[in-house]
Amino acid sequence: MSDIKSEPTSRKAGKTGAKQKKKVIRNREQPVQRYRRWIQGVFVLLSVAIGIRFFLFVRFLESNGATRFVSRPPGVDGYLPISSMMSLYYYLKTGIVHAAHPAGVFIFLAIVMISLVAGKAFCSWMCPIGTLSEYLGNFGEKMFGTIRVPRWLDYPLRSIKYLLLGFFIYSIFFLMSDAAIRAFLDSSYNQVADIKLYYFFADLSRTGLIVLTILLLGSIFVRNFWCRYLCPYGALLGITGLLSPHKIKRNTTTCIDCAKCAKVCPSFIKVDEVKTVWSDECSSCLSCVDACPVADTLEVKSLLNRKTVPKKRIAVAIVALFMAITGVGLVTGHWQNDISKQEYLYHIKHLESYGHPTSTSDVRRFNSDADRSAQ
Repeated sequence: MSDIKSEPTSRKAGKTGAKQKKKVIRNREQPVQRYRRWIQGVFVLLSVAIGIRFFLFVRFLESNGATRFVSRPPGVDGYLPISSMMSLYYYLKTGIVHAAHPAGVFIFLAIVMISLVAGKAFCSWMCPIGTLSEYLGNFGEKMFGTIRVPRWLDYPLRSIKYLLLGFFIYSIFFLMSDAAIRAFLDSSYNQVADIKLYYFFADLSRTGLIVLTILLLGSIFVRNFWCRYLCPYGALLGITGLLSPHKIKRNTTTCIDCAKCAKVCPSFIKVDEVKTVWSDECSSCLSCVDACPVADTLEVKSLLNRKTVPKKRIAVAIVALFMAITGVGLVTGHWQNDISKQEYLYHIKHLESYGHPTSTSDVRRFNSDADRSAQ
């Protein structure tokens, strides 16, 4: 391998006029970003295919069965994380996969398991919203340059997603009884939660349009605006990702303090100032590892055996884990739901009358009603 130009041992040494130089070896390892782009592209196309199929399914219902029947795509359950989390909790308590959105249980479990192995990788490798946010951020940086929210504002804004996550966790795991969880999963609202979500976007209100516009513009001017400040799913994966034994580590001996790793980090993590990246904002995109110009300096290492984990192996593990866990749902018959065509045709006519708890007081009332009904 050829040598690259020597640089100051540290920025501090450079500031004090130190002349110490060190010889470094160029990083020749192939970047993994193109594989990440391919995986992102596959999941975007998969989401588009699911969306088209779901649109045809809803059109069949709207026609009262007059158009050609297209079955509901189970993958749409992936867009119902709250229902999926409740279903997974219900399964852990009862051993029963609820039949309303069974695919959601395995999709949700796969995403959480990925975070436990590879950090918040789902957000930067698979999530279609994360991909859209990334490309909007790239466009914004090309047009307006990098805009960073001041730290005094950034930290309070980042707490919003944790407050939302806290509300859901408190409501589900602490307020709701077993009877209430079963009642919600059995409810007409939960059975058609995917259709309700579809109509939220298909019949977007003025308020919804304003909010969506703010989110899109926010993602252009502030990279990962939705993901960084508002996504409770990302907050959950950020917390579970901290438990992952695989971390990005910096070799301070060979590091030349070029700060290229920090410059490319979409989460603005100061990778060049730490030995190990411990951050709930790290999405394991590995952009920093690819950007490091010095061999064996910035790597993913296992905290269990301190061995380096090849970047391509991480890409393979992320996809394999997702396919394996969702595949279990498929082969065990817990993929398609058990809601009949006739039930859906009934629900589509009464959709406006279905609602769900929106506050802790609503949850308490729902809990009380469910307990009385169960007696």
